[in-house]
Amino acid sequence: MVCFGVLMVNRAVLLVLLAYLSVDGCSAALTFSSKLIHRFSDEAKALWVSKDGNAHGRSWPKRKSPEYFELLLRNDLKRQRLKLGSQYDFLFPSEGSETLFFGNALYWLHYTWIDIGTPKVSFLVALDAGSDLLWVPCDCIQCAPLSASYYSMLDRDLSEYSPSFSNTSEDLPCSHHLCEQSGNCKSLKEPCPYIAEYDSENTTSSGFLVEEKLHLASVSNHATQNHVQASVILGCGRKQSGGYLDGAAPDGVMGLGPGNISVPSLLAKAGLVRNSFSLCFDEKDSGRILFGDEGLATQQSTPFLPIAGNNAYFVGLEHYCVGSLCLKLTQFQAIVDSGSSFTYFPTKICEKIVSEFDKQVNATRINIPKSTFKYCYNASSQELHNIPTMRLVFIMNQSFLIHSPIYSDSENPKIFFSDLMWGLLV
Repeated sequence: MVCFGVLMVNRAVLLVLLAYLSVDGCSAALTFSSKLIHRFSDEAKALWVSKDGNAHGRSWPKRKSPEYFELLLRNDLKRQRLKLGSQYDFLFPSEGSETLFFGNALYWLHYTWIDIGTPKVSFLVALDAGSDLLWVPCDCIQCAPLSASYYSMLDRDLSEYSPSFSNTSEDLPCSHHLCEQSGNCKSLKEPCPYIAEYDSENTTSSGFLVEEKLHLASVSNHATQNHVQASVILGCGRKQSGGYLDGAAPDGVMGLGPGNISVPSLLAKAGLVRNSFSLCFDEKDSGRILFGDEGLATQQSTPFLPIAGNNAYFVGLEHYCVGSLCLKLTQFQAIVDSGSSFTYFPTKICEKIVSEFDKQVNATRINIPKSTFKYCYNASSQELHNIPTMRLVFIMNQSFLIHSPIYSDSENPKIFFSDLMWGLLV
């Protein structure tokens, strides 16, 4: 039998190992001792210096100095985070967890207000699970209009960020491991440049990266709101193009993807919350965002798929069901993207779905000139009650019922459209 006894306190340096060995039927007790050396003691300093020269000796904190206790505190906090998993159950933007939707006025995207920097400045950012970078208009060369007079639904002007006006802003140098464009730097000390390209034609944001504070909040068990300042990587978006000049995300984008520089990833790496977030919307398109939220244990879920070379959220679709019929050969992998308004299918699969829908629907198909939608129907209010159900079946047989598979023309309620689009998906 081997027994270990360990005494762990700040000044404890002794570990005793007791081993009881049996030799030829005779028992003998042997005691082994090992000395533990405090990481900032003179003995430890001497050992490091003897191994690596003066590299560590020069930065060694003086015992009982403010720097000494600060390093001890940092180490304690790191160890506690490893033990507890995260400091908060969930976090949300300091202005509130509410998400906003403005329809066509702001390109059908979901938005939320966030506060950045010191003193803090508010930004209305689009929420995009299909990208990673958080960027805002900054020291603008080419940006969208920011005055509320350009946007009828807004009651306040949008903001422009400037690193020079924030006490907590620090340039991210080209030497930083999160600088992906370091190959374009003339010096490793200069600010890291970035260029973010999006699926919409010629839509980009470019500038340089800074480390900055994002203001968040958490609610305790006693309903008390705690304020949290989290370090994030922020894109100083000096020049935008394409849709970002035409009304989409005029005040910036918060990338929620799985990449190393996304806000969810950075919050989890800092030990603030679990590496998860939730975006929930109701039928009126309003909703909320929570960082660290893993949802209810009783809710259905499907795993994300690891796709080599793609830093995005992929899910596997096994079947698409129209009414009681689940179509064969409708498997594909799809990106979960909060920046897209519709669900898009590979062309061949979409043709199967709409063909089956057309067979089952009890309404007259009509042609509307210049309409984006190819499957439009003229139906009475009674016929609208007989629309076949539409259901997605994911990996692990998780089923998702589509609550509104059609929508009606507001000017002519007798006309409805099959809410299906096709396109290219991996």
